[in-house]
Amino acid sequence: MRLARIAALGLALLGLLLAIAPSSRAHDVPDEVRVQAFVKPEAQALKLVVRVPLKAMRDVDVPQRAGGFLDFSRVDTALRDAAMLWLGNEIELYEGDERLPRPRLLAARVSLESDRSFASYEGALSHFEAPPLRNDTELYWSQGLLDVLLEYPIRSDRSQFSIRPHLERLGIKVNVVLRFLLPSGETRAFDLHGDPGRVLLDPRWYQAALGFVYSGFVHILGGTDHLLFLLCLVVPFRRFWPLVAIVTAFTVAHSITLIATALGHGPGALWFPPLIEVLIAASIFYMALENVLGPGLRRRWIVAFGFGLVHGFGFAYGLQQMLQFAGAHLVTSLLAFNAGVELGQLLVLIVAIPALDLAFRHVPERIATIVLSLLVGHTAWHWLLERWERLSKFPWPAVTPEAPAGVVRWLFALVLVSGLAWFVFEAIRRRKLGASEARED
Repeated sequence: MRLARIAALGLALLGLLLAIAPSSRAHDVPDEVRVQAFVKPEAQALKLVVRVPLKAMRDVDVPQRAGGFLDFSRVDTALRDAAMLWLGNEIELYEGDERLPRPRLLAARVSLESDRSFASYEGALSHFEAPPLRNDTELYWSQGLLDVLLEYPIRSDRSQFSIRPHLERLGIKVNVVLRFLLPSGETRAFDLHGDPGRVLLDPRWYQAALGFVYSGFVHILGGTDHLLFLLCLVVPFRRFWPLVAIVTAFTVAHSITLIATALGHGPGALWFPPLIEVLIAASIFYMALENVLGPGLRRRWIVAFGFGLVHGFGFAYGLQQMLQFAGAHLVTSLLAFNAGVELGQLLVLIVAIPALDLAFRHVPERIATIVLSLLVGHTAWHWLLERWERLSKFPWPAVTPEAPAGVVRWLFALVLVSGLAWFVFEAIRRRKLGASEARED
């Protein structure tokens, strides 16, 4: 009897789940949602034009006609409710540090997925003046686009504006492609994912600099491969000031390739970033191997400089997504990012050197160096194999007449920079050597 009751209860629960399944599917969160938006301040008003897939507008009572198609004669109220519920109430716009009040909804309409009006702000704005879709258009709610025009009151179109989209609830992966049109006629383009926080649409130079110093600091501390490379530099000898010179050589080198690549002078082939990942893993493996076999400490800055050129490409490709927040201050932001990286590296040295000194008091130094280097080398070797496998999937690049010229230019630039670096560091070394001999006399 007891088993029968349990079985009956199980069947009842199963029936309940099956009964509510269709309604659950009706409110599924979309996997990917792409939002297009324009922001333009004009006099005492700021216009926000947004295009979003209708499938992301959930919990809206949608008027339908036979066959489940949208009833365009009665859909206006549903569109306006969806526009304010999911866009007007969620998107946060700021003038200075003050959040703008609730917007006024000027227009909301449905468009076909094939519509190309949002290629420009002017095209998107004029689209609202075009005739709406005819009621005999066979379009399901999940197949259309919602176009919305919102207006916010502002004090001046010359104020500093910022935005927090707050649209991450529209889908599992939300991508907001935003363009900010300045009164001067310039355009700032943004490609935002998830919840990016509050984004300055036209940052001042010091705001961009502070943001990129922080980004560089966090980037180096979160980059396992770069930290392992620094660890290989530190392990053989743990004197702070000589290491500062070596790490600075590494920073100067990666700054050269980072800035050159960010300014558009780096190789643009699809296979090049995977190649750089392979070379970064190879640099860590080489440094670990050199530590095991016996490092050449006097020339280590040369090795750090050479591998720094490679790591700079890696920094540049990781930085590409962030450069949209630089505004008109690209060079300032790049220099600030490098400053943040240098600060992060110095912090690693300040922490790592005393920690290694403390550990090496209880273990013979040479044995500890070999053990640590072998562990790092083992990790780097696995990275090298995995990254090489990914790189091998790319076809060999086609040789064009322009390719050799590009390679020669880069090689000439690298040789010139390396020669200048060697000259500077050699002059510093000789000066220090002369000063020490003078003290001895």
